[in-house]
Amino acid sequence: MADLYDVLGVSRSATDAEIKSAFRKLARRYHPDLNKDDKAAAEKFKEVSSAYEILGDKDKRQKYDAGEIDASGKPTGFGAGGFGGENPFTGGTYRTYSSSSNPFRAGGFDFSSIFGDDIMSAFSGAKRRTSGAQNPFGSAAPKGQDISYTLDVDLLDIAKGAEKKLNINGKNVNVKIPAGFENGGVLRLKGLGNPSPYGGQPGDVLITIRMRPHPYFTLSGLNVELELPISIKEAVLGAKITVPTVSGKVKITVPPYSSSGEKLRLKGKGLSSAKGSGDEIITLKIVAPSEKNQLLEQVLNETGEAAKRNF
Repeated sequence: MADLYDVLGVSRSATDAEIKSAFRKLARRYHPDLNKDDKAAAEKFKEVSSAYEILGDKDKRQKYDAGEIDASGKPTGFGAGGFGGENPFTGGTYRTYSSSSNPFRAGGFDFSSIFGDDIMSAFSGAKRRTSGAQNPFGSAAPKGQDISYTLDVDLLDIAKGAEKKLNINGKNVNVKIPAGFENGGVLRLKGLGNPSPYGGQPGDVLITIRMRPHPYFTLSGLNVELELPISIKEAVLGAKITVPTVSGKVKITVPPYSSSGEKLRLKGKGLSSAKGSGDEIITLKIVAPSEKNQLLEQVLNETGEAAKRNF
Protein backbone atom coordinates (compact mmCIF):
# COMPACT_ATOMS: atom_id res chain seq x y z
CA MET A 1 0.00 0.00 0.00
CA ALA A 2 1.44 3.36 -1.07
CA ASP A 3 2.71 5.82 1.50
CA LEU A 4 0.22 8.70 1.76
CA TYR A 5 2.96 11.31 1.82
CA ASP A 6 4.34 9.90 -1.43
CA VAL A 7 0.84 9.99 -2.95
CA LEU A 8 0.63 13.75 -2.31
CA GLY A 9 4.29 14.28 -3.14
CA VAL A 10 5.22 15.85 0.20
CA SER A 11 7.66 14.99 2.97
CA ARG A 12 6.62 13.67 6.37
CA SER A 13 7.64 17.00 7.87
CA ALA A 14 5.31 18.95 5.55
CA THR A 15 3.11 21.58 7.18
CA ASP A 16 -0.69 21.45 7.02
CA ALA A 17 -0.61 24.28 4.46
CA GLU A 18 1.87 22.41 2.26
CA ILE A 19 -0.29 19.29 2.38
CA LYS A 20 -3.40 21.24 1.45
CA SER A 21 -1.60 23.00 -1.41
CA ALA A 22 -0.27 19.70 -2.78
CA PHE A 23 -3.73 18.14 -2.64
CA ARG A 24 -5.38 21.10 -4.37
CA LYS A 25 -2.95 20.89 -7.28
CA LEU A 26 -3.43 17.15 -7.71
CA ALA A 27 -7.22 17.32 -7.31
CA ARG A 28 -7.47 19.96 -10.02
CA ARG A 29 -5.22 17.90 -12.27
CA TYR A 30 -6.98 14.54 -11.91
CA HIS A 31 -10.60 15.49 -11.24
CA PRO A 32 -12.97 13.24 -13.26
CA ASP A 33 -14.94 16.20 -14.61
CA LEU A 34 -11.76 17.44 -16.29
CA ASN A 35 -10.62 14.00 -17.46
CA LYS A 36 -13.62 12.44 -19.15
CA ASP A 37 -13.26 8.71 -19.86
CA ASP A 38 -9.80 8.63 -18.29
CA LYS A 39 -9.92 5.77 -15.80
CA ALA A 40 -6.31 6.28 -14.73
CA ALA A 41 -7.03 9.90 -13.80
CA ALA A 42 -10.15 8.83 -11.89
CA GLU A 43 -8.16 6.28 -9.90
CA LYS A 44 -5.45 8.83 -9.20
CA PHE A 45 -8.06 11.32 -8.04
CA LYS A 46 -9.54 8.73 -5.68
CA GLU A 47 -6.06 7.96 -4.36
CA VAL A 48 -5.08 11.58 -3.62
CA SER A 49 -8.52 12.29 -2.13
CA SER A 50 -8.18 9.36 0.24
CA ALA A 51 -4.66 10.45 1.17
CA TYR A 52 -5.82 13.95 1.96
CA GLU A 53 -8.76 12.66 4.01
CA ILE A 54 -6.19 11.26 6.45
CA LEU A 55 -3.26 13.68 6.17
CA GLY A 56 -5.55 16.70 6.05
CA ASP A 57 -7.07 15.74 9.42
CA LYS A 58 -4.80 16.47 12.37
CA ASP A 59 -5.97 13.54 14.52
CA LYS A 60 -5.95 11.02 11.69
CA ARG A 61 -2.52 12.17 10.57
CA GLN A 62 -1.17 11.61 14.09
CA LYS A 63 -2.66 8.11 14.17
CA TYR A 64 -1.26 7.36 10.72
CA ASP A 65 2.21 8.61 11.70
CA ALA A 66 2.02 6.52 14.87
CA GLY A 67 1.06 3.43 12.89
CA GLU A 68 -2.38 3.15 14.52
CA ILE A 69 -4.19 3.30 11.16
CA ASP A 70 -3.09 2.27 7.69
CA ALA A 71 -3.25 4.18 4.40
CA SER A 72 -6.94 3.30 3.98
CA GLY A 73 -7.82 4.53 7.48
CA LYS A 74 -8.30 1.08 8.97
CA PRO A 75 -6.92 0.34 12.43
CA THR A 76 -3.70 -1.66 12.36
CA GLY A 77 -4.09 -3.17 15.81
CA PHE A 78 -1.00 -1.35 17.03
CA GLY A 79 -2.90 1.36 18.89
CA ALA A 80 -6.19 2.09 20.59
CA GLY A 81 -9.17 3.37 18.68
CA GLY A 82 -9.21 3.40 14.90
CA PHE A 83 -11.73 4.10 12.24
CA GLY A 84 -12.56 0.63 11.00
CA GLY A 85 -13.91 0.56 7.49
CA GLU A 86 -15.56 3.96 7.55
CA ASN A 87 -15.82 5.90 4.33
CA PRO A 88 -14.15 9.30 4.80
CA PHE A 89 -16.51 10.78 2.21
CA THR A 90 -19.96 9.50 3.28
CA GLY A 91 -19.56 8.08 6.77
CA GLY A 92 -20.51 4.54 5.61
CA THR A 93 -18.67 1.74 3.88
CA TYR A 94 -16.24 2.44 1.08
CA ARG A 95 -17.51 2.61 -2.45
CA THR A 96 -15.63 2.66 -5.73
CA TYR A 97 -15.74 5.86 -7.79
CA SER A 98 -16.10 5.53 -11.53
CA SER A 99 -14.86 8.21 -13.91
CA SER A 100 -18.33 9.76 -13.88
CA SER A 101 -18.93 9.64 -10.14
CA ASN A 102 -18.35 12.84 -8.25
CA PRO A 103 -17.20 12.79 -4.62
CA PHE A 104 -17.88 16.52 -4.42
CA ARG A 105 -21.64 15.97 -4.30
CA ALA A 106 -23.46 14.69 -1.25
CA GLY A 107 -21.10 13.35 1.37
CA GLY A 108 -19.40 14.08 4.60
CA PHE A 109 -16.27 15.75 3.21
CA ASP A 110 -16.61 19.46 2.39
CA PHE A 111 -14.25 20.30 -0.47
CA SER A 112 -15.68 23.82 -0.71
CA SER A 113 -13.41 24.78 2.18
CA ILE A 114 -10.48 24.06 -0.11
CA PHE A 115 -11.62 25.20 -3.54
CA GLY A 116 -14.35 27.73 -2.73
CA ASP A 117 -18.00 27.73 -3.78
CA ASP A 118 -17.42 28.83 -7.38
CA ILE A 119 -15.09 26.01 -8.29
CA MET A 120 -17.25 23.51 -6.40
CA SER A 121 -20.27 24.38 -8.51
CA ALA A 122 -18.19 23.71 -11.62
CA PHE A 123 -16.82 20.42 -10.30
CA SER A 124 -20.28 19.21 -9.29
CA GLY A 125 -21.63 19.47 -12.80
CA ALA A 126 -22.46 23.14 -13.34
CA LYS A 127 -22.30 23.95 -17.06
CA ARG A 128 -20.62 26.87 -18.68
CA ARG A 129 -22.79 29.25 -20.62
CA THR A 130 -20.59 28.83 -23.67
CA SER A 131 -19.62 25.66 -25.47
CA GLY A 132 -16.20 24.07 -25.21
CA ALA A 133 -14.14 22.97 -22.24
CA GLN A 134 -15.81 22.95 -18.83
CA ASN A 135 -14.83 25.88 -16.62
CA PRO A 136 -13.41 24.79 -13.25
CA PHE A 137 -13.03 28.40 -12.16
CA GLY A 138 -16.69 29.48 -11.94
CA SER A 139 -17.47 33.12 -12.57
CA ALA A 140 -13.83 34.10 -12.10
CA ALA A 141 -12.72 32.32 -15.27
CA PRO A 142 -9.22 33.31 -16.41
CA LYS A 143 -8.94 35.29 -19.60
CA GLY A 144 -7.31 33.98 -22.75
CA GLN A 145 -3.61 34.23 -23.48
CA ASP A 146 -2.14 37.55 -24.60
CA ILE A 147 -0.38 37.80 -27.98
CA SER A 148 2.80 39.86 -28.38
CA TYR A 149 3.99 41.59 -31.54
CA THR A 150 6.85 43.96 -32.43
CA LEU A 151 6.09 46.69 -34.95
CA ASP A 152 9.01 48.51 -36.59
CA VAL A 153 8.18 52.08 -37.63
CA ASP A 154 10.00 55.16 -38.93
CA LEU A 155 10.81 58.18 -36.77
CA LEU A 156 8.24 60.31 -38.54
CA ASP A 157 5.56 57.73 -37.69
CA ILE A 158 6.39 58.29 -34.03
CA ALA A 159 6.78 62.05 -34.43
CA LYS A 160 3.50 62.68 -36.24
CA GLY A 161 1.47 59.61 -35.34
CA ALA A 162 0.47 56.96 -37.83
CA GLU A 163 -1.92 54.12 -38.55
CA LYS A 164 -0.49 50.75 -39.49
CA LYS A 165 -2.25 47.59 -40.64
CA LEU A 166 -1.37 44.40 -38.77
CA ASN A 167 -2.65 40.86 -39.32
CA ILE A 168 -3.73 39.43 -35.95
CA ASN A 169 -5.13 35.91 -35.78
CA GLY A 170 -6.00 36.08 -39.47
CA LYS A 171 -7.71 39.47 -39.20
CA ASN A 172 -6.41 42.78 -40.53
CA VAL A 173 -6.39 45.29 -37.69
CA ASN A 174 -5.60 49.00 -37.96
CA VAL A 175 -3.13 49.94 -35.22
CA LYS A 176 -3.08 53.63 -34.33
CA ILE A 177 0.27 54.95 -33.08
CA PRO A 178 -0.23 58.19 -31.12
CA ALA A 179 2.04 61.13 -31.94
CA GLY A 180 5.06 61.20 -29.68
CA PHE A 181 4.64 57.57 -28.58
CA GLU A 182 7.67 56.29 -26.68
CA ASN A 183 10.20 54.26 -28.63
CA GLY A 184 10.01 50.77 -27.11
CA GLY A 185 6.61 51.46 -25.57
CA VAL A 186 3.80 48.91 -25.70
CA LEU A 187 0.31 49.41 -27.14
CA ARG A 188 -2.43 47.19 -25.68
CA LEU A 189 -5.39 46.16 -27.85
CA LYS A 190 -8.01 44.86 -25.45
CA GLY A 191 -9.80 41.63 -26.27
CA LEU A 192 -7.99 40.85 -29.54
CA GLY A 193 -5.84 38.07 -28.11
CA ASN A 194 -6.53 34.35 -27.83
CA PRO A 195 -9.94 33.19 -26.55
CA SER A 196 -10.25 31.71 -23.06
CA PRO A 197 -10.74 27.92 -23.04
CA TYR A 198 -12.95 28.35 -19.96
CA GLY A 199 -15.31 31.03 -21.21
CA GLY A 200 -13.50 34.02 -19.70
CA GLN A 201 -12.61 37.21 -21.49
CA PRO A 202 -10.26 36.89 -24.49
CA GLY A 203 -6.65 37.95 -24.04
CA ASP A 204 -5.12 41.18 -25.29
CA VAL A 205 -2.66 42.00 -28.05
CA LEU A 206 0.53 43.70 -26.86
CA ILE A 207 2.41 45.59 -29.56
CA THR A 208 5.93 46.87 -28.88
CA ILE A 209 6.66 49.94 -31.01
CA ARG A 210 10.29 49.98 -32.17
CA MET A 211 11.80 52.84 -34.17
CA ARG A 212 13.97 51.96 -37.13
CA PRO A 213 17.43 53.58 -37.10
CA HIS A 214 17.33 57.05 -38.70
CA PRO A 215 20.18 58.29 -40.92
CA TYR A 216 20.85 61.38 -38.75
CA PHE A 217 18.28 61.69 -35.96
CA THR A 218 18.27 59.91 -32.60
CA LEU A 219 15.70 60.14 -29.81
CA SER A 220 16.12 60.96 -26.14
CA GLY A 221 12.65 60.91 -24.65
CA LEU A 222 10.73 63.64 -26.50
CA ASN A 223 13.94 65.36 -27.62
CA VAL A 224 15.33 64.81 -31.11
CA GLU A 225 19.12 64.89 -31.36
CA LEU A 226 21.16 65.80 -34.45
CA GLU A 227 24.93 65.91 -34.97
CA LEU A 228 25.76 68.77 -37.35
CA PRO A 229 29.10 68.73 -39.23
CA ILE A 230 30.56 72.25 -39.80
CA SER A 231 33.72 73.44 -41.50
CA ILE A 232 36.56 75.26 -39.79
CA LYS A 233 35.51 78.42 -41.60
CA GLU A 234 31.91 78.09 -40.35
CA ALA A 235 33.15 77.42 -36.84
CA VAL A 236 35.45 80.48 -36.77
CA LEU A 237 33.41 83.01 -38.72
CA GLY A 238 29.95 81.73 -37.88
CA ALA A 239 27.34 80.75 -40.44
CA LYS A 240 23.67 80.34 -41.22
CA ILE A 241 22.86 76.71 -41.99
CA THR A 242 19.63 74.98 -43.01
CA VAL A 243 18.99 71.88 -40.88
CA PRO A 244 16.24 69.24 -40.88
CA THR A 245 13.67 68.81 -38.11
CA VAL A 246 10.80 66.34 -37.74
CA SER A 247 8.42 69.08 -38.85
CA GLY A 248 10.48 70.42 -41.80
CA LYS A 249 13.68 72.32 -42.51
CA VAL A 250 14.68 75.48 -40.61
CA LYS A 251 17.64 77.86 -40.76
CA ILE A 252 19.89 78.22 -37.73
CA THR A 253 22.78 80.49 -36.84
CA VAL A 254 26.12 79.01 -35.82
CA PRO A 255 27.87 81.60 -33.64
CA PRO A 256 31.43 82.66 -34.54
CA TYR A 257 34.24 80.79 -32.84
CA SER A 258 32.10 77.76 -32.06
CA SER A 259 33.78 74.58 -30.85
CA SER A 260 33.09 70.94 -31.51
CA GLY A 261 30.67 69.56 -28.93
CA GLU A 262 28.80 72.83 -28.40
CA LYS A 263 25.04 72.38 -28.49
CA LEU A 264 22.28 74.48 -30.03
CA ARG A 265 18.68 74.04 -28.91
CA LEU A 266 15.62 74.48 -31.14
CA LYS A 267 12.72 74.88 -28.72
CA GLY A 268 9.61 72.85 -29.52
CA LYS A 269 11.14 71.11 -32.51
CA GLY A 270 11.18 67.67 -30.90
CA LEU A 271 8.30 65.25 -30.43
CA SER A 272 4.94 66.35 -29.06
CA SER A 273 2.64 64.16 -27.01
CA ALA A 274 0.12 64.34 -24.20
CA LYS A 275 3.09 64.55 -21.81
CA GLY A 276 4.45 67.74 -23.42
CA SER A 277 6.84 68.79 -26.17
CA GLY A 278 10.52 68.16 -26.70
CA ASP A 279 13.26 70.14 -28.40
CA GLU A 280 15.78 69.47 -31.12
CA ILE A 281 19.31 69.37 -29.74
CA ILE A 282 22.03 70.07 -32.31
CA THR A 283 25.62 69.10 -31.46
CA LEU A 284 28.28 70.85 -33.54
CA LYS A 285 31.10 68.78 -34.99
CA ILE A 286 34.00 70.58 -36.69
CA VAL A 287 35.26 68.68 -39.73
CA ALA A 288 38.69 69.43 -41.23
CA PRO A 289 39.11 69.66 -45.01
CA SER A 290 39.70 66.36 -46.74
CA GLU A 291 42.27 67.90 -49.15
CA LYS A 292 45.50 69.79 -48.48
CA ASN A 293 45.00 73.57 -48.24
CA GLN A 294 48.26 75.55 -48.07
CA LEU A 295 46.56 78.88 -47.50
CA LEU A 296 44.63 77.51 -44.56
CA GLU A 297 47.80 76.04 -43.14
CA GLN A 298 49.59 79.38 -43.47
CA VAL A 299 46.82 81.27 -41.74
CA LEU A 300 46.63 78.77 -38.93
CA ASN A 301 50.41 78.86 -38.46
CA GLU A 302 50.33 82.65 -38.21
CA THR A 303 47.67 82.67 -35.49
CA GLY A 304 50.22 81.56 -32.93
CA GLU A 305 47.47 80.42 -30.55
CA ALA A 306 48.34 77.33 -28.58
CA ALA A 307 45.77 74.66 -27.98
CA LYS A 308 44.03 74.86 -24.58
CA ARG A 309 44.07 71.61 -22.70
CA ASN A 310 43.30 70.59 -19.17
CA PHE A 311 45.81 67.78 -18.93
